[in-house]
Amino acid sequence: MSDKNSQGPVWEVFTQKKSGQAFQHAGSLHAFDREMALENARDLYTRRDKPFGLWVVPASAIVAVSSEDSEAFFDPSDDKTYRHPTFYDIPEEVKNL
Repeated sequence: MSDKNSQGPVWEVFTQKKSGQAFQHAGSLHAFDREMALENARDLYTRRDKPFGLWVVPASAIVAVSSEDSEAFFDPSDDKTYRHPTFYDIPEEVKNL
């Protein structure tokens, strides 16, 4: 087994502070399976604050736009002004938006 795989694959960790709030990226860790990833994430990323939710995702499962493709990928959204938040009225009772 090579040094690269001796700690297991990389997992990305996301925590949710309160119910209804978005999950935030907390960091990364190595683990051999999802149970180990959850336990390691709990031990590493929830010591100071008790989160409401915890996700672990294999880093290999995350799909991203490459930097060389980003301009072409995002360019079509420039002409869709309805996507800008200035077109929406947000009621005062809406929190955490």
